[in-house]
Amino acid sequence: MNEQAPQTADYRPRLLDPRDPTDRATLRQLADTPGIQTVDLRAGLRAELDQLTGPPPGLDPGEERWVHYPWRNALVAVLGPDAFAAIRSDRNRNKLTRDEQRRLRELRVGVVGQSVGHSVAYTLALEGTCGLLRLADFDTIELSNLNRVPGGLFDVGVNKAVVTARRIAELDPYLPVEIWQTGVLTETADEFLDGLSLVVEECDSLDIKFAVREAARRRRIPLLMDTNDRGLFDVERYDLEPGREPFHGLLGATTGAQLAGLDTRSKAPHVLRILDPAQLSARMAASLAEVGETITTWPQLGGEVQLGAAIVSAAVRRIGLGVKLSSGRTRIDLEAALDSLAEPGYLDDEADDHATELDDEPPPADTIGAILACAQRAPSGGNVQPWILRGDDELIEIALDPTDTTAMDVDLRGSAVAVGAALYNATAAAAAHGLLSDTQLLVDEPSAPLVARLRLRPGTDAELAADYPLACARHTNRRLGNAADLPDSVLPALARAAGEQAIVHAITGRERLAEAADLLGASDRVRYLTPQLHQQLYAELRWPGEDIRTGIDVRTLDPAPDELAKLQVGSRSDVMARLREWSAGTALGEFTVDRVRSSSALVAVGFRKRGGGAPDLADYARAGAAVEKVWLRAQLLGLAVQPVSPVFLYANRPEDLRRVSPEFTDTLASIQRRFLDIMEISEDENVALVLRLSYAAAASVRSRRLPVPGSRNDG
Repeated sequence: MNEQAPQTADYRPRLLDPRDPTDRATLRQLADTPGIQTVDLRAGLRAELDQLTGPPPGLDPGEERWVHYPWRNALVAVLGPDAFAAIRSDRNRNKLTRDEQRRLRELRVGVVGQSVGHSVAYTLALEGTCGLLRLADFDTIELSNLNRVPGGLFDVGVNKAVVTARRIAELDPYLPVEIWQTGVLTETADEFLDGLSLVVEECDSLDIKFAVREAARRRRIPLLMDTNDRGLFDVERYDLEPGREPFHGLLGATTGAQLAGLDTRSKAPHVLRILDPAQLSARMAASLAEVGETITTWPQLGGEVQLGAAIVSAAVRRIGLGVKLSSGRTRIDLEAALDSLAEPGYLDDEADDHATELDDEPPPADTIGAILACAQRAPSGGNVQPWILRGDDELIEIALDPTDTTAMDVDLRGSAVAVGAALYNATAAAAAHGLLSDTQLLVDEPSAPLVARLRLRPGTDAELAADYPLACARHTNRRLGNAADLPDSVLPALARAAGEQAIVHAITGRERLAEAADLLGASDRVRYLTPQLHQQLYAELRWPGEDIRTGIDVRTLDPAPDELAKLQVGSRSDVMARLREWSAGTALGEFTVDRVRSSSALVAVGFRKRGGGAPDLADYARAGAAVEKVWLRAQLLGLAVQPVSPVFLYANRPEDLRRVSPEFTDTLASIQRRFLDIMEISEDENVALVLRLSYAAAASVRSRRLPVPGSRNDG
């Protein structure tokens, strides 16, 4: 190493450990120095440390250092290096995770030239993007440099590398900084690059630019350069392409020796070959013609220099983290970007602006049309309406249509539940129109996996007919509840409504509901983070202006403004990929967690398995009818009802869980086991649907349906 003694002033802070006897003696001596300024930041830093979310383990808040800044004649008390780094880099997360920051601290970066290079080096230190900086510049700060070098009047006459090093030391006294006050010469370029991970070249001398590139190529070190006019940025990956020509080969056969000692006029052709005159901004190109005539040298603006530092820092992060960064050239042109301003195109967050009346059109006047319309009003997962409806005066048929099935709808079990609910609605509608029905469930028919048939005959059933208006008015209410206790009579009434063949399990009480809420939230997290489930989730949603006759109209979610914003962000698969990579995303389940915690009860409706045999789709359809009866009874009792079924609901075997989410099979198995335990669901029982019951304000919007008898109707 060729680090010379500072010629202008000290630039290294002195770190003093009060536990060390020698350092304690030095501290006492410094404290007695006339005019010394003492700043104690320890209490404030400990308070900040206490406020960190998820601090790294093993931090010792009692570890301290005193930092002596000779050029400031000041002593500053801070926490030890680990706690200091945790606090100072905390707001990087998770643009940079802690693991990524640790990897970046392994980088050793050299910066040649400390005009533009000052901002580059400081930005790297600011972000914690390296573990060592080596700075080179032979020149001193002049007042005319302060249009782009963020120094001050006290720095005029001080070596530029010293100024940068001091400023970095006042930001992070623990970051090692080396300086070369004689700059880099052709004969010292290799030595400067010794041990570096990469080099940023920002000097003015063409021959030194060339020498640094040749040395980088010999040592297989990547080189970056920002030329701030129109955000010009170059990457030369000599680590990946050791045979690559300097400056992308733009100088042809020119050698470094030929570039040495050239005057401004002689340099111009080479500079223009590098910069490409056709790509210069009009102001820069015109200014070059005025150098030495009406202006002193080529112009640079502080803002453009700062932009260049940001570009370099982004490239350093990519190299340090192994993200793809090829050799080549690009421009980040702010002026062009500002010329292309446009109105934002994202969705208006005022979902209520488009709210419509809760009521649908009145049912058809004809009997068969009314029966089919009521069947169509049945609930289904994602409101996909997985059926084909047909009807005449003698027969109503509801055939399961698997076209829009999803991964959560394991073996069409959820679709069968929907068919069963539609079947119950049809029988209630028939009874209200003076018709009784003999129902039949056929599995694995040639035409469909499940077919429900109602053979109509004259007759009356007042109890069944009473459910017809309830079925027509049934809807989902996702508003927050008030967590009020249910009257003792409610749950027994719901169990009676389900019928003797169904099973109903319910939980109440703040503690048990909170536990179930957390598990359902964890299930939602898996739904967001599993690519297939995430895609299918957002395929269900309908935004204002879209066809809302199928799917979930986002207005029916009754979201708060912040929830709607989160829903929009959550649509991005790249965001979900990052959260999955970080094993994060707990907040993805907040919508469900908040609603279940505000509920009065959670109810699971299902059926007992037949002796020894696996349940078929007819079993799920019969349970679907029970679900609909419970839902109607709950609404009649003044309760808001919302299905909150977890993603594993229809997964009866371990292989089913793997089909639902290969990435989170073990996680789902754990959540499923705990959820079934909380709900007290035994091994011989299957769940058709889980309903959240609450006392809440009325829903503002009701989901729509396809035209009767359904857009798929062919009869």
